[in-house]
Amino acid sequence: MTTMYISRLMKLAEQAGEANSDAFEAAASKLSDSLANKGLIHLYGSGHSVLPVQETFPRYGSYVGFNPLTDPRVMWHNVLGAGGVRELLWLERTEHYAEKFLDHQPLNPGDSIVIFGHSGRNSSGIDTALYAKKRGLTVVAITAKSNLDKPATHSSGKRLADAADIVIDTCAPIEDAIVDVEGWSRPVAGSSTVLAMIMMHELVARVATKLGERGIELPTFASPTIAGVTLHDTDQIYGIYRERMIDAQQKHLGFFKERMAGDK
Repeated sequence: MTTMYISRLMKLAEQAGEANSDAFEAAASKLSDSLANKGLIHLYGSGHSVLPVQETFPRYGSYVGFNPLTDPRVMWHNVLGAGGVRELLWLERTEHYAEKFLDHQPLNPGDSIVIFGHSGRNSSGIDTALYAKKRGLTVVAITAKSNLDKPATHSSGKRLADAADIVIDTCAPIEDAIVDVEGWSRPVAGSSTVLAMIMMHELVARVATKLGERGIELPTFASPTIAGVTLHDTDQIYGIYRERMIDAQQKHLGFFKERMAGDK
């Protein structure tokens, strides 16, 4: 029996691979520059778009230099009630909220940020992109261009793709779900999150390759199930990550103080 979901997903992934050839190259160049210059690649998403953030770092096969920006208020922990989906859906559509979260994150000039968002219309991602560009970051959006024919709802008149420097298209359909079921009025089995993860892993591989070409190797997580790898190896990498984050926070401190004083 032909698979119902996997075959459709793989077709979309292959389509995205071809469609994003130039965007992958441009993004990998900018992201590798950030890491080569001791900066960070920040990662942001809300709702289900938090999942590609978590999938990227920390995990086996990923390396120091990524900084996941995970705000628990725009991540669901319950279906209903406190930490539920209805609350985050409202909050991620509320303009200027993301700025309050980002003020104390170490976003520094020369860094890059990858922002995930299927529709690209939520204030959370758009505000993050606009904020990051003001701070001198390169903004990469991983979104579905199929949504670009929808009008912008943000007060800036922009969608996430409009606010980014580089756009990578997941090629996910507007409805996200990709399997039609006979007798059902709506399709099932969502694609956007998995496709976003695939796009990001392609960038992880390409950035590492570009750094390798420059003679740069970054500490990389490996599974302790591999012979010769121990949990102590992982702890050492966490220590290096901590040092890099402290350095980033020190660079950010002056801006943060001015921001809290109302000078920016």
